[in-house]
Amino acid sequence: MTQAEQAKAAKEFAEFWADKDGEKQYAQQFWTSLLRDVYGVAQPEKVLDFEKHVKVGTVKFIDGYIAETRTLIEQKGAKINLDEAEGQSDGEALTPYQQAKRYDDNLPRDEKSRWIVVSNFREIRIHNMNQEEPGKSYERVMLADLPKEYYRLQFLVDQKNENIRREEEISIKAGRLVEKLYDALYKEFIPPAEAVKTDGNPLGLSESQLRSLNILCVRIVFCLYAEDAGLFASRTAFEDFIKSFNLPNVRKGLIELFKALDTPTESRDQYDESLKPFPYVNGGLFKDENIEIPTFTQEIVDTIVKVCAPFNWSEISPTIFGAVFESTLNPETRRKGGMHYTSIQNIHKVIDPLFMDGLKAELAEIKKIVSLKERRVAISAFQDKISSLTFLDPACGSGNFLTESYLSLAKLEMEALEASKDTGDMFVSGQAKVDISQFYGIEINDFAVTVAKTALWIAESQVANVVNEILIQKKKFLPLTTNAFIMEGNALRLDWATLKPLDADALPAEGLFTGFTSRTDGTAHTYDYIMGNPPFVGARWMEAGSAQKLDMEKAFAGINGSGNLDYVCAWYKRASELIKCSGTKAAFVSTNSITQGEQAAILWKLLFADGFHIDFAWRTFKWDSESTEKAHVHCVIVGFSHGVQSKTKRLFNADGTYKDVGNINGYLLDASNTFIESVKTPLCDVPEVGIGNKPIDGGNYIFTQEEKYEFLKKEPKAEKYFHQYIGSEEFINGKIRYILWLGDCQPSELFNLPECMKRVDAVRNYRLASTSAPTVKLAEKPTRFHVENFPKGNYIVIPQVSSERRKYIPIGYLDENVICSDKVRILPNGTLYHFGILTSNVHNAWMRAICCRLKSDYSYTVNNVYNTFPWPPVTDTQKAKIEQTAQAILDARAKYPDCTFAQLYGDKAYMFSDLVKAHEANDRAVMSAYGFDPKMSESEIVSELFKLYEKLSKGGK
Repeated sequence: MTQAEQAKAAKEFAEFWADKDGEKQYAQQFWTSLLRDVYGVAQPEKVLDFEKHVKVGTVKFIDGYIAETRTLIEQKGAKINLDEAEGQSDGEALTPYQQAKRYDDNLPRDEKSRWIVVSNFREIRIHNMNQEEPGKSYERVMLADLPKEYYRLQFLVDQKNENIRREEEISIKAGRLVEKLYDALYKEFIPPAEAVKTDGNPLGLSESQLRSLNILCVRIVFCLYAEDAGLFASRTAFEDFIKSFNLPNVRKGLIELFKALDTPTESRDQYDESLKPFPYVNGGLFKDENIEIPTFTQEIVDTIVKVCAPFNWSEISPTIFGAVFESTLNPETRRKGGMHYTSIQNIHKVIDPLFMDGLKAELAEIKKIVSLKERRVAISAFQDKISSLTFLDPACGSGNFLTESYLSLAKLEMEALEASKDTGDMFVSGQAKVDISQFYGIEINDFAVTVAKTALWIAESQVANVVNEILIQKKKFLPLTTNAFIMEGNALRLDWATLKPLDADALPAEGLFTGFTSRTDGTAHTYDYIMGNPPFVGARWMEAGSAQKLDMEKAFAGINGSGNLDYVCAWYKRASELIKCSGTKAAFVSTNSITQGEQAAILWKLLFADGFHIDFAWRTFKWDSESTEKAHVHCVIVGFSHGVQSKTKRLFNADGTYKDVGNINGYLLDASNTFIESVKTPLCDVPEVGIGNKPIDGGNYIFTQEEKYEFLKKEPKAEKYFHQYIGSEEFINGKIRYILWLGDCQPSELFNLPECMKRVDAVRNYRLASTSAPTVKLAEKPTRFHVENFPKGNYIVIPQVSSERRKYIPIGYLDENVICSDKVRILPNGTLYHFGILTSNVHNAWMRAICCRLKSDYSYTVNNVYNTFPWPPVTDTQKAKIEQTAQAILDARAKYPDCTFAQLYGDKAYMFSDLVKAHEANDRAVMSAYGFDPKMSESEIVSELFKLYEKLSKGGK
């Protein structure tokens, strides 16, 4: 639906509903018609949930709820004043917004509203729940004004995302067609005798053959796209060209076509008449290279003509298709299922707060200028500004960040030009200035470089089509006159300012600068924005002496602790070297571990000390690869710069809600730039916490219930040496395991236990086979554990790993007959007071803020979490109160002896009410001990704890 069509539909809608009334009679019709007729939702009944149930004491009914956009609708009759309170069934008087807010407060956490919309037909009020006080501040759209203000309700259906999903489907379908083309061509390459076969290369082709195959696929697909996009003389030019040859001559004809596409038209006298429909392309895509082209079979021709050609290639999204194309033709990703790409929504999580949001806001202000003359002057200046911006993605892969940034910027320019025309004008004066030469990339994979360039060119051709529809000035796409500046090389061994090597070992064997015609002369270059999604490789996964390890050593030479940093940190370091004092802003997608535990202190302490600061951030969320495997990586996004800071920074949560804050620290918290250093003893005067037992036994001492039963049938005298064995999994989920502890068994008795002796011998042999000298040494004492921790009496147990869905880590007590593994933390002789503090919302908030994570699960470490935690200076009365509330938690748990901790603490929304009340009472007691306001948010609690930590770590009381 075009803007004109949507405005017309909004006008008809407003006129139809202008005199309608009656909440019960018309509410559902009103919203169904709005979504279908104005916003193009084909089946609104599948999007809009009427009379959604919510429990507010008794079951209530929400007038309307749109799950996809998390929009809650409260509809009233036309005569209802939206500012006046009405009596409810429980006797409470509420305004329509307050009524809707009460419903929202009782929805599950993952259904909480992003928007609350209140309407009485004549007026629609929009409450943005991301604002500080959404009930007091709202936007108003009058029904009579809908024809000119329909765009303000676009959030209801998020049409942009619907279009994106359609583009994704089309591009993935295109990727599957490429896969069929690839497979048909692949069969015809003759492998060399010395070739090595792999899962991703079953025929054992050489590297040069694989490269030839990839280039051939790129060229054929570009031709298919070009004919559908109207870049060739006809919409079937390439298809007809292939069909014009007898099968033995197809290969020769294709070679001639590629030469023609790389030859200026004026130099084509010697070419056949059949090549006239094909223009000069330029840009290096069809450059005469020594690539191998196999003999074409009927299967290959049919795949091109009958399978690929009928598809409309002009509808693909270059942002998605570039990545899909690359992964389809990459042996590694093909083996893993193919179709790996970064979603457009995820790309916008980076580029919107980095630059697009600011530019959109700037254009919105320009559009408010009443004088057309003055507005045109402002728009011209705005065009000059956005067309002068330069962008670098130093790990660009198939170029999806660059491509989407270009498309977004070009779209913004078109919107600006539209705002400069007189009412009624069909075309806009002026010219489009944004082009792909503003975008730079670095990529180590040669084929990805080719794909990235091609994706940018496809994007440019699509923009040219839009320009030609809107502007008086027509834009000619071919031959290519702009360059896609994508450098092939290792970004960590290049000077990003000049795109030349930092040293000789940065150069690949050949062809570093192939096809790159700018910024290779040593001229320094400053970018406005640096962005991207660098490789995810954990610190522990980089082998000593590997290229990645050497990259890290070069980037962080002389910096203590840098060996504990993930690979992505090197991109932050290289970016910081370039943008210092330049005004450049950067944002990277990163593994969330760089904002947790020791990595946060190492990386951000270094950067903050050098004058850098975080401008915006997305806290941990799942970054979907969108592959057929749907692998999830738990990521953060960090936008940073140097020098002058803005007064507010934007901090996003995983669900897209955000808060504007005064500071974002290295843990992505609204708190001071304090770093929590790992320490070996507690900061406060509290007992030390240790880890459980670490057998290093190869599993020979560990038994399931069934295994223990079978063992004791053979050796019943060993029963007294078995103990229940508990780690995080067993403690939380109630799993039963046992461990055989023979450390106290006298030799004379042990020799009379032959089955036990077999286990002892197996453990000795296991340790002797180790490559670790300490483990080999431990073989001298095969009945003992590597780490032994057997506290007397009852002791507090803290699981090392726990789900991030929980508000409270399940902490509890065990007795001395249970042996714990090293997957739990142990506090011997822990009192009720210690238990009360550790299980409180205050301690859990601290843990969430600074702990390391396994994926997104909490990983509780003693040195980082427990030892650094600032305990409150309690009075005897406060301590007694905490002990009382702690016991109440244990009492509430005791009511459910058959429930595991996983069942008791699955999620706060599903906890038993008496257990919730016990925890809330304990939270209040602990908050009181700190002197905290009970209404403080978790981020505010953490901010105060950071202040206490800073004071205590400096010796303060």
